[in-house]
Parts: sequence; C-alpha cells; structure tokens
Amino acid sequence: MSSAGEQREHVHPPLQLRRLDARAVLPRRMTALAAGLDIAACLPEGAPLELAVGARALVPTGWALAIAPGYEGQVRPRSGLALRHGLTVLNAPGTIDADYRGELRVLLVNLGTAPIRIEHGTRVAQLVVAPIATVEVVEVEQLPPNSKRGAGGFGSTGS
Repeated sequence: MSSAGEQREHVHPPLQLRRLDARAVLPRRMTALAAGLDIAACLPEGAPLELAVGARALVPTGWALAIAPGYEGQVRPRSGLALRHGLTVLNAPGTIDADYRGELRVLLVNLGTAPIRIEHGTRVAQLVVAPIATVEVVEVEQLPPNSKRGAGGFGSTGS
C-alpha cells in the first residue's frame, strides 16, 4: 500500500533510505500516481532558512540514499513553489547517481520578488527515480548520414 492508501505494483528495485537525523521527514508520494516523492527540508530546531531574493542554499533533508544500479534520482522543483514564490531547484533536474551514498541535499534558488522562509519539514522539491541507459562512448571519423534536421540547433525547428 502506498502512503495514499492505494495499492501500487512494485516492479522496480526499492529506493533505500538511511535516516541521518531523527527529525527527518520520510520522502513520500502525495498521491498514488505521483511520479515524484516530495522531499522535505531537515533544519535545526528553531532555525528556519531565510532565502533572500536571488540567493541560493543547499538544503539538507536528513536522508542518505542508495539508488539501484541502472537508475538515477532526479531532484526537481515543486511546481507550486515555483509558481507562487519563484523557488526552484537551481540545477534542475539535479542528478543523483546510483553510487552516491551521502546526504540528499537540494540546491534551491529564490527567483521570486520577496525573501522566502523555509521551515523544518517544508516540502522543497521532489525526487523522481528513473531508469537510465549506460551507453558505450565511441569516437568516429564521421557521423551517420545527415538527418533531416542536420546540425540545426536552438530554434531550428520553428517556434
């Protein structure tokens, strides 16, 4: 059963979490079909984070994690915070590799017009665990024949 009380089929390896702080809030899906797990700030008692306009901060979560080989974690903004306050993940999506074992921290930036106060337990981002393709890198003299797009880049397919 998911935290939302609806049954989910688990066909992928579990995300393993180790609590680093007794007050850490367990990441969870807010609806049964949500792609991401909401991630909460784990801040010292009585010490909220004040994020000035244009400022950035590395926000602790109180969790270390192990992602299965063949998968990555993607730390993404929460759309409501981005819309209402301009609070977003600076390097979105932030990538967590399967061999990383340190604390999950979120790099936030305030792109809004007013300072933002982040309290302990505030859901600041979401974590999506997704499969990846590990490809072999091959240097070649020539690339395969031109595609219809060719070398056209930014804006080349229209607006």
